[in-house]
Amino acid sequence: MKRAIPVVVLSIAGLVPVWLYQPSAATSTVQTTTPAPSTSSSGTSGTNVVTTTTIDTEKGPVQLQVTFAGTKITAVKMLQQPDHPQTTAAVPQLVSETLEAQSADIDTVSGATITSDAYKESLQAAIDNNAKTAAKASSSPSASATEESAKTVDGTAVDTEKGTVQVQVTFEGDKISAVTMLQQPNHPQTTAAVPQLVSETLEAQSADIDTVSGATITSDGYKESLQAAIDAKG
Repeated sequence: MKRAIPVVVLSIAGLVPVWLYQPSAATSTVQTTTPAPSTSSSGTSGTNVVTTTTIDTEKGPVQLQVTFAGTKITAVKMLQQPDHPQTTAAVPQLVSETLEAQSADIDTVSGATITSDAYKESLQAAIDNNAKTAAKASSSPSASATEESAKTVDGTAVDTEKGTVQVQVTFEGDKISAVTMLQQPNHPQTTAAVPQLVSETLEAQSADIDTVSGATITSDGYKESLQAAIDAKG
């Protein structure tokens, strides 16, 4: 009996790391838009809001929304970030350095290298996107006028049993011109349903659209978030 006691203790000790290990949760977000990673004006002349594509890292997804006044970066919003203490601590520093440097040439935050690298990559993509939009607007007065009348509104994030659903809607006047999925469940049914939901939205110009068979929960979350964006536009 005395010999059995150390074996039990070692067995229990061997299980401790398993109990303490908590893998990080990462959501997969697929964007569906008419243009590539979205650009839009917020309604204020010269203001451009760029939502970047999601960068998946081993720590979790990183996605930014960057607001420009001309070429000046006026705000950076984290739409998605790894659920880690190091990231939570690093993000304010990364944003602060971005606003000061006005570029993606900023320092990596110690202890959050992976998040920092993804942040800088995503930020640079937004800066490049804004530069292209500005160049296009300056060379095409009619295009510039159209962009100034555009407005982008984020719908509410709707939590469902399958995952979070959130849309971003671009309006040109009262017309819905594009819908971007900021967040969606990582399920094959959702992936297949989203293009159909977006297509029906552009056709109906409202949230009064059919539920996609096999993706009822996602469809309901999509329509709720879409209606919230439409209501928020006013």
